[in-house]
Amino acid sequence: MSTTEVSSIELERRAYRTARGRRSALISVVSTLVFLAAVVLLLINSPGWERVRESFFDPQTAIDALPKVLVGLWLNIQVLFFAVIGVAILSTLVAIARTLRGPVFTPLRLLAAGYTDVFRGIPVLLVLYLIGFGIPGLGLTGRIPVQVLGTIALVLCYSAYVAEVLRAGMDAVHPSQRLAARSLGLSHGKTLRLVVLPQAVRKVTPALMNDFVSLMKDVGLISALGAVDAIRAAQIEVASVANFTPYVVAGLLFVILAWPFIRLTDWISARAQKREQIGGVV
Repeated sequence: MSTTEVSSIELERRAYRTARGRRSALISVVSTLVFLAAVVLLLINSPGWERVRESFFDPQTAIDALPKVLVGLWLNIQVLFFAVIGVAILSTLVAIARTLRGPVFTPLRLLAAGYTDVFRGIPVLLVLYLIGFGIPGLGLTGRIPVQVLGTIALVLCYSAYVAEVLRAGMDAVHPSQRLAARSLGLSHGKTLRLVVLPQAVRKVTPALMNDFVSLMKDVGLISALGAVDAIRAAQIEVASVANFTPYVVAGLLFVILAWPFIRLTDWISARAQKREQIGGVV
């Protein structure tokens, strides 16, 4: 039985790469600490630091505001949950409509293209105002909760962006994949569902995750309609104690909520890049 032995040259290369990696890590840690120390010293030595610290970083105010801001954050999470479901459904339908072939589907393609053009061009906050105050103004139904109206507005806005991302992923799937699926007897619908969409989603997963993180932040805009979410709860606390610390608390909670998904997005992007570069020389 033969065994594979590593040559001395390869061992030297591995030792060199290990030492270089440790040296790079050490430099990164030291430079980061130096930068943070410089920022802290700059802030502390600023003329107005004491006033800013009392207005934005008061510990007792943060402790008092945290429970109410957490209750508001739960509303943001609920809106995010239903908005993600709505965006996934509507954006997929719009992306499919934009990729339909044949002159008979021209009205659908034009409608989908017009939808994406309009809602990618209008600011999210303006759409929230139009939906949040326009739909109740029609008087077609009874009172609609503002969080429902906010969810509808977010779904309309983000579906336009996600639909374009999905369409780009679908167009990136080689036409031979479609032809092979059709040659096997799959219908157009099954070809999309079993062959095209899975590959398209895998190609654009990092972009989709970035849109999800952006949506996670923008759910806080429902406070503009009067919903008592984390931002509105912080605003109420700021008005009652005349201190801006609750805003910092709300911001930190949103960062904590988004951080795992941001790291997941980076990991997915790095893995996809590594998979694409297998066998290549960089």
